[in-house]
Amino acid sequence: MATNDDDFPSPQPGDSIDTPFDSALSERYLVYALSTITARSLPDLRDGLKPVHRRLLWAMRAMRLDPSQGYKKSARVVGDVIGKFHPHGDTAVYDAMVRLAQDFSLRYPLVDGQGNFGNIDGDNAAAYRYTEARLTRVAIDLMQGLDEGTVDFKPTYNGEDEEPEIMPGLFPNLLANGASGIAVGMATNIPPHNAAEVIDAALVLIDNPRAELAQLLEHVKGPDFPTGGIIVDSAEAIAQAYETGRGGFRVRARFSTGKDADGVWEASGVEKLAGGTWQLVISEIPYGVAKGKLIEQVAQLIADKKLPILEDVRDESADDIRIVLVPKSRNVDPEILKESLFRLTELETRFALNLNVLDATRTPKVMGLHQLLTEWLQHQIVVLVRRAEHRIGKIDDRLELVAGYLIAFLNLDRIIEIIRTEDEPKAVMMAEFELTDRQAEAILNMRLRSLRKLEEMELKREQTDLIAEREDLAKLVASKDRQKTRLRKDLEKLKAVYGLDTPLGARRTTLAEAAPARDIPLDAMIEKEPVTVILSKRGWIRAQRGHVAADQWGEFKFKEGDDLAFAAHAQTTDKLLVAASDGRFYTVGADKLPGGRGFGEPLRLMVDIDPDARIVALIPAQADGRLLLAATSGHGFLVQMGDIIAETRKGRGVVNLKPKAQLAVARPVGAGDDSVAVVGENRKLVVFPLAEVPAMARGQGVMLQRYRDGGLSDATTFAFADGLSWTMGGDSGRTRTETDLAPWRVARGAAGRMPPTGFPRNNRFN
Repeated sequence: MATNDDDFPSPQPGDSIDTPFDSALSERYLVYALSTITARSLPDLRDGLKPVHRRLLWAMRAMRLDPSQGYKKSARVVGDVIGKFHPHGDTAVYDAMVRLAQDFSLRYPLVDGQGNFGNIDGDNAAAYRYTEARLTRVAIDLMQGLDEGTVDFKPTYNGEDEEPEIMPGLFPNLLANGASGIAVGMATNIPPHNAAEVIDAALVLIDNPRAELAQLLEHVKGPDFPTGGIIVDSAEAIAQAYETGRGGFRVRARFSTGKDADGVWEASGVEKLAGGTWQLVISEIPYGVAKGKLIEQVAQLIADKKLPILEDVRDESADDIRIVLVPKSRNVDPEILKESLFRLTELETRFALNLNVLDATRTPKVMGLHQLLTEWLQHQIVVLVRRAEHRIGKIDDRLELVAGYLIAFLNLDRIIEIIRTEDEPKAVMMAEFELTDRQAEAILNMRLRSLRKLEEMELKREQTDLIAEREDLAKLVASKDRQKTRLRKDLEKLKAVYGLDTPLGARRTTLAEAAPARDIPLDAMIEKEPVTVILSKRGWIRAQRGHVAADQWGEFKFKEGDDLAFAAHAQTTDKLLVAASDGRFYTVGADKLPGGRGFGEPLRLMVDIDPDARIVALIPAQADGRLLLAATSGHGFLVQMGDIIAETRKGRGVVNLKPKAQLAVARPVGAGDDSVAVVGENRKLVVFPLAEVPAMARGQGVMLQRYRDGGLSDATTFAFADGLSWTMGGDSGRTRTETDLAPWRVARGAAGRMPPTGFPRNNRFN
């Protein structure tokens, strides 16, 4: 196919783009970033609104959706907003509108919604075709003065209409309702506060612009979240956050069964039940936490057995929040349960503070509380002066007309004559009575009924009142002190509406300093009960409730071909040390063992014991207890039980063994023991002081007894003054004690001599 050179013209000078790519990219990215910061993500400190919120309120005001009027479909509002003011997606606009209507999101809602606007469980709002909305009293206060020349207006995106650049109302919306947003390279996160407290702090600054932050914090105690809760930070931490504009607040759920007659919350949250049992009740949850998600978190902890002291969680909420936590037993400590929940769930959260806002010049800044309130008051002074100047202009216009009317009344007959006889009465009147064009036009438009005597008197009274009002307004504009006085009166009037003694203004979040949530050890979450731990020769383990007497251990049932290997008395809160012949120690929680009704479970399913290793001992661990460890090579040492507790399935290597040697003995050391007895496979016995055995956390140890043939058979500790005891052979179960041990008392590491007559043939002490 032939082509024409005119279809592809040659580049001409000036057609090429000579800008380097990195420069072009940075310039365009900067434009985008500034647009995101100023026109989307950061609120203006003067009204606390982002453009989408401001346009929503402006559109609803234009639709006359006042609190005294009926509701209109949300779809109608969203349509007006995106059609006239905010050319973005309807979903984004409706989501913004929904948040303005949620009393669990905004401390002082700006939209009064009717229908499903979502709930604290985390459920979404219904579609905008199903819901209706109108403005609240707060929104009206925030927009007060829009018709009084208080703010500038700018053209809408298509130039067909106008919208306010800022809302002029006196309501301190930025701090009262807070804000959050993420822009390009910066973000903001401002918690809601109590409007009455913010107003009180502003009044302090009006009287003393140099007031210290501490004086402001006497009124602004901290955030006041719509969902209540408790702030548990120290006063120093709160002050630091408000001073710099950056920081955070720890917010906890409120455990309480309700309020008393004086409106004070019951503090423990413990609800007594029949039979001495109890349950915990949560009445408020942290701000921004979905109740449904929170309950799922707690339920998952129960399912995963990460909170063994908790039995169940129930949601009994109606209009108010009521989450019920059922403990495993009435013996559970409520405070331990609370601390565990604070650490493991969102019953304690941290709300970050980042007071990053747009100032009066639309410049983003991170401000402290003092600077923010100061600049907000400066804006309110500007609004006050502009309102006064606008009113002065209106008064001047009216005084001009009133003066013309009075001239007409004084010369009524001549005015009537001019109107009846002249072809151009307006020009004649202006020339004869020195009237302005507006005055002459107003006289010509007067109704005949206005020509009565009473009307003249009312005009004179109006003129007097307007002149007096104008003088007051002129003084207001000229005097900074008068402006502060007027602003103070206006703020005090507003405070009466949102005072702490009003239903809407009453503080919901309380402050109570608390230490950080403790890391509660698992032992504290386990109900302490006595058990008898049973380990069979084939490695099956279980726990029988109660301490079964040793003379009844023979009645335990096992699988065919299996028998008892070890049994020990313990508590469900104990850690069990399992010693293997390869020198490794493993730890099993007594509360994790299967019940004693069956045959139990294989121990090797709980810990990774080497298949070729045999189990040497099963011992309930005592943190301050000691063990005597001895290998078949004759080496041994002492070890603290607390030092060898293993945290993983793989256990902990404790004894370093010589080739072909095995761990033979792991025996607890008695509180009064001062001596060691060791017997070898050669039936040689040695006795020496316990002090000669070193204490180690890991190693091979020292030589306890020397052998020419064979190795160590058994070792034990005892009190030398009480003598050495051993169990007699056979089924008698009798014990023999040898008190004259002088022949066998030698230095550690000796070969020893044959034991006393009657020593067991298996070379074991028990």
